[in-house]
Amino acid sequence: MSADQHARSGQTQGKTPPEGPLRERDAELDAADHAVSRLCHKFAAGGTEIGEVLLFSGPGGMGKTSLLDQVRRLAGLRPRCTVLFARGGERQRNEPFHVLRQLLQPVLGALSESERNEVFGSWYGIVGPAIGLVPPSDELEPLDPQGVRDGLDFVFTQLAPRLAPLVLVVDDLHWADQESLSWLAAFAVRSRELPVLLVLAYRDEFDYPALTFRQQIESIAKYRHELRRLTPDTVADLVRAELGRSADDAFCRQVWAVTGGIPFDIGALLREVRDQGLEPSEENARELHDLAAAARGETLQHWLDKLGPTTLHFAWACALLGTDIRQPLAATIAGQGPDQADDSVRKLRKQRVLTSQPNGRLEFVHPLIGTSIYLTMPAGTKTAMHGMAAAAIENAGGTLLAASRHLLEVHCEGDDSIVRKLRKAAQEHLAIGAPDAAKRCLERALKEPPDDDVKAEVIYELGCSALLTDPVATVNQLRLALEMDPGLREELRVDATFRLSEALARSGELTEAADVCQEEAERTAAGPGRLRLQAAHFMWAAFQRDEADGPARSQRLKELSESLTGRGSAELAVLAMRAWDLTLRGEPAVHALELADKALVAGRLPTDLGWTGTTWGFELPALIGLTLTYTDELARAEKLFSDAIMEFEVAGWSGAHRGFAYFLMGLVRFRRGFLLEAEDFLRRGLRISERIAPDLPLQWDIVGVLADTLLARGRVDEAWELAEQYRFAPPYHATAMVLPDAPTLYGKLLLARGRRAEAVDELTRVGEQLDGRGWHNTVWASWAGHLAVAVAPDDPDGARKYAETAVDRAREFGTPSAVGAALRLQAAVHEGPRAIELLEEAVAVLGQSPAGHEHAHALVDLGAALRRSGRLTDAEEYLYQAIELAQSCGADGLLARARHELDLSNSRPNRLRTLSKDALSPAEWDVAQLAVQGLPPQRISDRLKVPPSLVHRRLAAVHRKAGTGPEGLAAALGLPEQAPEASDEQTAATEGEAADREG
Repeated sequence: MSADQHARSGQTQGKTPPEGPLRERDAELDAADHAVSRLCHKFAAGGTEIGEVLLFSGPGGMGKTSLLDQVRRLAGLRPRCTVLFARGGERQRNEPFHVLRQLLQPVLGALSESERNEVFGSWYGIVGPAIGLVPPSDELEPLDPQGVRDGLDFVFTQLAPRLAPLVLVVDDLHWADQESLSWLAAFAVRSRELPVLLVLAYRDEFDYPALTFRQQIESIAKYRHELRRLTPDTVADLVRAELGRSADDAFCRQVWAVTGGIPFDIGALLREVRDQGLEPSEENARELHDLAAAARGETLQHWLDKLGPTTLHFAWACALLGTDIRQPLAATIAGQGPDQADDSVRKLRKQRVLTSQPNGRLEFVHPLIGTSIYLTMPAGTKTAMHGMAAAAIENAGGTLLAASRHLLEVHCEGDDSIVRKLRKAAQEHLAIGAPDAAKRCLERALKEPPDDDVKAEVIYELGCSALLTDPVATVNQLRLALEMDPGLREELRVDATFRLSEALARSGELTEAADVCQEEAERTAAGPGRLRLQAAHFMWAAFQRDEADGPARSQRLKELSESLTGRGSAELAVLAMRAWDLTLRGEPAVHALELADKALVAGRLPTDLGWTGTTWGFELPALIGLTLTYTDELARAEKLFSDAIMEFEVAGWSGAHRGFAYFLMGLVRFRRGFLLEAEDFLRRGLRISERIAPDLPLQWDIVGVLADTLLARGRVDEAWELAEQYRFAPPYHATAMVLPDAPTLYGKLLLARGRRAEAVDELTRVGEQLDGRGWHNTVWASWAGHLAVAVAPDDPDGARKYAETAVDRAREFGTPSAVGAALRLQAAVHEGPRAIELLEEAVAVLGQSPAGHEHAHALVDLGAALRRSGRLTDAEEYLYQAIELAQSCGADGLLARARHELDLSNSRPNRLRTLSKDALSPAEWDVAQLAVQGLPPQRISDRLKVPPSLVHRRLAAVHRKAGTGPEGLAAALGLPEQAPEASDEQTAATEGEAADREG
């Protein structure tokens, strides 16, 4: 049976809803009926984005459960309408995903293999354990809670159209577990995008952490109904319907008075009156107060009188289990055999305490009854039975995930076995994306308490449990674990220190993160652990905005790296850090690339340095990728960042990790000149950063590059509005460095807005700061070139000095994109032939780089300069190239400017063509083969008998499409490296092939 057939084969979860009238609930029932009708009619008419949220609220006993039963019945009568139902449980609020398992497990578990593949996609390993379809993986690696929620979004988005029109009903939402509630709150916002009616009922009894989710749900609900108490006239009708038409008015009035018009209390009282055989007369009205108290079952004596001790013991076991009562399990907890349990169930049904569900489970007739029975349990009995429940669940083959909520309730007796179980349960909770549940288990384990020799380990585990969700808690717990005596064994001390530094760094406390690693390294014996901490110290220092001894730290890193051979992950990490340090310092890029290559295996990250590894975190592989990004190895960097996105998706990490991966991919696409794709990745990352927390370093990174991308596209006003929206302006982040340099980007924004004096001040300040650190990379922070442009109108000589400094530093670094961009800015502060000379060199150099947008910018500048000098034919050639390249980049501002320059020269802009970045044309391939052999452009021009300018154009296209400069061209195209001078036979063969293609 398929999932939709399974769901439509009758009412799904829960007891069969009874039929019958509800008093004074006509408005609510009409609203529900109309909502179901709208859903079904709109879906039948082809609608898909037709979802609504319907809320019912009120105190306990107001009839919400009966009302939802009627809603389910109404929906179930509609052809092909699917109803999914779940109920929050007062005892199961600490059981992660309890409500969602009730909703989704029956339909998802009924999927065939092919249906499962379609519905889950790649999310089965993430969502399956959370829903309870499969156990957590053996490795018990923590899952990002946001990743689990994203996976649930995907699965439900695939499932809902299969079951549509779908009515999703949740009762007692105030008792929903935190994991389910957070997803339902987010889903309520998205429900309008699907053919789903979400019907929720709750009391005003949410725990403090859940209030935000309640407010979120209420803010989105179009229809909200608060159930009112019944009027005296309606209560009188109910009394007479139950006890006879002769009931006195005074008696009826007193029923209303003692029950407050609450339907549940009225029904319970009337049953008590009937059982007592009390005449509904005025003289008996005074007895109703005591009978009402007894009817609510508020005392132990009431339930003993009603059920007897044996049956009450079974009822207590059921109350412990909550909404998922299996008779054999309840019998085990109560210590009853099958026959005795059957007898208990019969009595409880007769007394309207329990009812049966279609799936064979038992359920309390009303949640208030279960609460009443649970509250009558003596404290000692309660904790003892919780312990028996945990043991019974384990003995029946259940997991610690299910048993742990009972372990939380047992007496603290210093039991080592309880501590072990709670620690294992915490691991299982983390492995399904429920860190809050893990935290509860570990906090309870500390209360047991654990033995002194493991107490520090439990605190360490408690700190690690919050690493993805609560960095502040992680910092506090890990500090405590490190300070304890007896403390952690050495390998755990190293790991605890590193994780502490991670939490500090991701909270923006970069200086403190670097310091704690350095301090612990000094007291750690020589070996891999110490080296790991030293590498972490250098890593966090490199991310700092300010640093007192930048050059000295760089020297220490150099000395450390020179003593290593690259064996083991710690040594590779140090080499990677040195590569990034060289990149920031602007030293020859070839040296940085050499070290970065040592940290890779066949161009890929080694397992120990993987994106999802816990030894190093994602920051270290990010620095390797950034080194490649700023040394023109953009295709290789893009491959690393693509791997990051894939690994984070597979691991279910949808928070800061994936947001940072989107940022990195957006950055490398920006550097390649694929501006539309860069903007898409950056906006995806920005959405993730917004749901984490404001003003995180991640958000600053994304906003800075996104603003730069918008500038490159010619959307200056939009870039400025973005910066203002996210406060991307001084003083920036207090401690964290922004990638790329934030003050430089802000100076560019000011310059683009015409606020030249402010740009000069900002760029001057950042230049002094970066020079003090010895960071001279002109790609990561192009402050000198832009400062030259900013001061040129007032100080031409000073502008030329700044521009010359930028070019000198770019030549020292040695990458084509660095040199070309610096030359283009230098040309902006010169005029006439000198400007043209500089731009011609910039265009030629950028033609060997993968930086498409920067090349297009230089082409436009050169074409404009040639046009102003009267060299119209030459100008046209470069402007035509600029138009083609700018259009492929999505640089609308450059495109408009190039077309305007052509118009000024009375030339007609040629037809725009789409540039393929995935394949080379035959002519481009000929040029690429000769370039790989080491032939310079002039020799290629001679061999192929084409003009040098055409060779430069084709070489530029080759580098842009391959995503690399000359050094990486052979590998990118799959060609063998050859000596600079090819043999005569090779030359003849190449020329012959080229002649054949030309022919």
